[in-house]
Amino acid sequence: MQRREFLVSAAASLSTAASQKAIDAAAEKGGGTVVFPPGVHLLGTLRLRSNVAVRIEAGATLMFSPDNSHFDPLEKLAYDSHADAETTGFRFALLAGENADNITIYGEGTIDGNRPKRGGPKPIALKNCRNVSIRGITIRNAPNYAVSLLGCEYVVVDGIGIHNGYSDGIDPDCSRFVRIANCYVDSHDDAICLKSSLALGERRPTEHVTVSNCVLATSCNYVKFGTESSGAFRNIAVSNCTFHRRPVETRRRLGGIAIESVDGAHIQGVVISNIAMQDVSYPIFIRLGNRGRGLNPPVPGVLEDVSISNVIATGAWSTSSITGFEGHPVCRVSLDDVHITVAGGEEVAGGLDVPEQVDKYPESSMFGTLPAHGLYGRHIDGLTLRNLELRWNKPDARPAIVLDDVARATIDGFRTDTAGAAAPAFWFNAVRDAMVRGCRIDAKTAALLRVTGASNREITLEGNRFNAPNAVEAP
Repeated sequence: MQRREFLVSAAASLSTAASQKAIDAAAEKGGGTVVFPPGVHLLGTLRLRSNVAVRIEAGATLMFSPDNSHFDPLEKLAYDSHADAETTGFRFALLAGENADNITIYGEGTIDGNRPKRGGPKPIALKNCRNVSIRGITIRNAPNYAVSLLGCEYVVVDGIGIHNGYSDGIDPDCSRFVRIANCYVDSHDDAICLKSSLALGERRPTEHVTVSNCVLATSCNYVKFGTESSGAFRNIAVSNCTFHRRPVETRRRLGGIAIESVDGAHIQGVVISNIAMQDVSYPIFIRLGNRGRGLNPPVPGVLEDVSISNVIATGAWSTSSITGFEGHPVCRVSLDDVHITVAGGEEVAGGLDVPEQVDKYPESSMFGTLPAHGLYGRHIDGLTLRNLELRWNKPDARPAIVLDDVARATIDGFRTDTAGAAAPAFWFNAVRDAMVRGCRIDAKTAALLRVTGASNREITLEGNRFNAPNAVEAP
């Protein structure tokens, strides 16, 4: 049977009622396509229905009404979500769907938020929806999360463009079976942000998610897990993406890859590969903390089984880090074929008195200046660094890598020709069961490895090439 089409005429005046009538008519007929032809359609909230597609044709613009009263108000929840209105609100939106199946939004047209700053309705907000397809459209000037998904399943977001988003770009929250592909996101806040919040009143995972072939530009984090991390993040793959500086800078850039469990979430099975970053402050930020939103008392989660490979990051401003906290290590993380060029320039090497910040908001800059110029790791059980290459743009007094309270560590095939003559290449403190092999340090250093702390044991050096008077520097 041919799918029914319902045409919505462009109008200079508000056309919400006529557009909603077309959506309702399509639903009452068992499904159909509501077509927005070329022209400007001034709108408030449209409530999407099951089995209804919205086609925004080339030359068509769904323009937000400038009057917020033309949009459905934020819903009042019967429980404390422990999150802000951007995370929990799904009715204050242009295209809003709730408890609906088989929703399609597609075409070559545009949704325009018609706002000069953050604070306003969401362009697309879907809650507890299944079988969702969002394809091809362009979203401009979004004053809130551009594509916001809560409790959704079987979602495809393919080939969309988000330009000048004032908030996050694409946010799957407590959602599963989600594919995000071939998208361009330019946002002031996080570009793609996976969440597992309490916005549904219970802990639910975000799982079985892929992000591929995307170009991301942001003033914040590029691909982020959290900070809302009450449920779990499981079986997530990010691949073949590029990260670059926003054309117009509004905030200091933060993490390229930011993986955060601070509200009890179990993060497991994350695979990230084939990423090119340019001018990202902190290329890698992995954090297990215990902020404990919605928990009394706070109970830490688990962060384990993370693989990051084939990454090139140039123009990095600051140090990447992988950190748990005392008694709660990050477990089994591998970095393979990662090449990072950092700014460098620190003239004084710092000590190991880095604040723990266990209950603080997780952000890649949270520790201040770290004692390593390339990678800092603390409270880790199972760390593999294979074919890692670090360089700097300006000489730096700090070691390339510092590991503090780390068990079962392997550094295999590390390379650099920009290490400092007054510092060792590596600094291990309280490191157990570690192997350093096949490393090539072409610059002159004080030593290959500095070892401090009383609990170091079973550290093996094998087949390393370095330019230093001693392999090991110990107090």
